[in-house]
Formats: sequence, structure tokens, C-alpha cells
Amino acid sequence: MPIDFDLTSEQKKLKYTAREFAQEVLRPASERADATTDPQDAFRAMKPVYAQAAALGFTTMFVPRQYGGGGSTNVDFLLAIEELCAVDPGFPTILLVNGLALMPLLLHGTDEQRTTWLHRATGDTSGEFLAGWVVSERGGTANFDHPSPQAGIQLVADRRRGGEYVLNGEKHWPCNAGGWDLHGADVNLCVVRTDRTTGGKGGLSAVLVERGTPGITYEAIDKMAHRTCQNVTMTFRDVRVPAENLLARGDGDLLINRNFTWSAPIAAIAAVAVARSAYDFALKWAKSYTGGGSGPIIQHQAVGHLLTDVAARIEAGRYLCWKAAHYMDRHPGEGHALGAMNKTFCGDTMQSVVFDCMRIVGVNALDRKFPMEKLYRESMVFPLYDAGNLAMQRRRAWGVIADIGFSPDLFVDGEPLPFTRSMEGFGTTSDASPP
Repeated sequence: MPIDFDLTSEQKKLKYTAREFAQEVLRPASERADATTDPQDAFRAMKPVYAQAAALGFTTMFVPRQYGGGGSTNVDFLLAIEELCAVDPGFPTILLVNGLALMPLLLHGTDEQRTTWLHRATGDTSGEFLAGWVVSERGGTANFDHPSPQAGIQLVADRRRGGEYVLNGEKHWPCNAGGWDLHGADVNLCVVRTDRTTGGKGGLSAVLVERGTPGITYEAIDKMAHRTCQNVTMTFRDVRVPAENLLARGDGDLLINRNFTWSAPIAAIAAVAVARSAYDFALKWAKSYTGGGSGPIIQHQAVGHLLTDVAARIEAGRYLCWKAAHYMDRHPGEGHALGAMNKTFCGDTMQSVVFDCMRIVGVNALDRKFPMEKLYRESMVFPLYDAGNLAMQRRRAWGVIADIGFSPDLFVDGEPLPFTRSMEGFGTTSDASPP
């Protein structure tokens, strides 16, 4: 059978390089930043760590070699991300969002856009280049593909004479977008409405907004977790961008779906990593803590059984991540249902794993001198971010499995199934039927 879970020597080296970086460089910086009151100060404190990550190639390892990137596979990226997220899941989100902003250029960008921005990202010698992925809005965008032009994305880009677009509206929650100084990332990939008369299928596009573009204000969001990455509210007032910065005209819906497919196993492995850290601590605790009894609590059946279940869920989640990433390596731009199932399974399951580990540790899990409190806060993020599990991710999988071409054997056999617009729109209308 052509199934092999053995890591190559290069993959093992990548894994342990990432682990050493996470423990020696990331851990002390992230602990200080997590305790920092001001959210922008917390993010800015990670800049030296980001520079060291860039020197190791982590910040653009997913970019093809022809553009100066590391040319890593999706599976390779997961190996590094798990090690980083096991220490702090907020910081690797910066790297993930670089990918969310840059990867669409490969499928939807022009040659000039790819050459300009991919080379600028990979050629950064200062180790501070940031790219922002700007989609979410204050009113919510889970129904971005809704048939009504009054629903979904409402940041409007109007075409004006003179070859430019003028943007007006607001975005809420974009990551990296404010940059290290709240004056903007080097480039922000913004999903916009370019047609006010058409719904989400056909009315959306994307536009590249460069740092320093007038008319944008940024306000950092104060979060309970993932404090080492930045989320902001962006307000656009008559923001003018040249027409050549537009991409995916009328295909913004497909760009969103493809992007969240690429990121799904990355978000999923991040959840696995947080669960792994909770399990590591709970296992050591159970082997040494007596609870006032005559021996370690791992000798009690309830604790032993629960630890066994926790370990199984972590292993299952990791291998589903590897499967999804491997499928996407074989079929670029596909895997929408598998990616969505991967992200929802791991995000929901690993949240319960962290809670079960807290039950093993007991009331001491509330003590902030132990890591469980932070891990619990971080675990709350995964069902909510990167296309929320309750809505967008499950709805994307629903559209694929409802398609006439879908078969339960599809992913087992590793066969491709291109994503089409007929798979969009499920759940966006009042009768829960596709438009």
C-alpha cells in the first residue's frame, strides 16, 4: 500500500529545528507578550522573534522556489507549525496569514503581481515583511456567497475614471493588517465588492492595498487569547488604489473558498499542538501528583482511561491533518470538504481534550503558574477563527458532499474533485436550500 507515515530525514530536521526555535526563542518572548496589557504592544514585542523565524525561512517557506520561497509541501509546513503552536499558537498565526495573503497570487494573480509581491516577501532582508488577509467584517461574512448583494461582503470598491478603484467600508478581525506600527502591513489582500447589483457569486473581487495608502485607519482588537498575533478593525474612507492592483475580478468567492481550504489543515494542526501541550503537562502531572493518596493518580482507572482517550484523539487529529495536507499537495486548489472536515474535527475535538486535561490536573489547572490556564484560553480560538466551525467550514463541506460527483470513497482513493460554484451558497437562504 502506498501509505507511509515515516518522516524523511529532511522532515525530521525541520521538525526539531522548529522545536528548538519554539522552546528557546519563542517561549520566553510569547510568555512576556501574553501578559502585556496593550494588544499592539504584545504584537510588537514579537517582532524580534519574527525576524529570527524569517532567517530560518519559516515566514515564506510555503512560497514556491521560483519566487524565492522555501518550496515546502503542505505536509512540511504542518510539521513546523505543530512545533511552534505547541509553545504558542498566536505567533504562528502571523505566518499562516502571510500565506493567506500571498498564496492567492499563485492562482488568481497576474504575472506582475506575483513577481512583485512574492519576491518582495521572500527577498525581505530585515525580517519584518508582513502580509494581511482582509476578509471579515463587523456584521459577519460567513454568508459571503449569499445571492443578495445586500448580504456578505460590504467593503465596496467603485471603479473610477482614471484607472483606479475607490474603497469605502470597514473590515473587522483581519490579522497582520495593521503592521508592526499600526500604519499598515506591507501589503493587504482585501476582498471587496466590485459589483453592487450582484450577489456573492460574481460580485466579489480582491485588491492589493499597499502600505502607506491614504484613507485607512487601524485599531487593534484586545483579545483573550492569541495575543501574540494582531487583529484589527480597518476603516476605509475613499481609499484609492490603482486598477492593476485588482485580481480575481468576479471570482472573490472562489478565492475565499480556496484560501480557507489551504489554511484548514494548518489551523487544525495548531489545535492538535495545543492539545498536545495540555496532554504533555497532564501526563507528567498524573505520574507525580498523588492527590493525597498513596500513589500517583495515574494509577487510578478513571485517570488512566481518560489519558488514553486523550492520546487517541490527538493521534487521530494529527493524522487527519497529514491526510488533508497530503491530498492538497497532490491536488492543489482542491480538498474543500476534506479540509473543512479536518478543521472542524480538530478544532472542536481538541477543545474538549484541553478541558479533559484540566480535569486531570484538577483545581491546580486554574493556577497561572501552570500552563493550563493559557492553553484553555488558546483552545477557545480554534472553533471560531479561520472560517468558523459552526457556519462557514461545515457549510463548505456540505456543498461538496451534496454534489453529484462526490463519493464517500473519494478521499480514501485520493481522487480529485474540482470545486465549483454549484457547491457554494448552501445554507445562505431562509429555506436552507442552495440558490
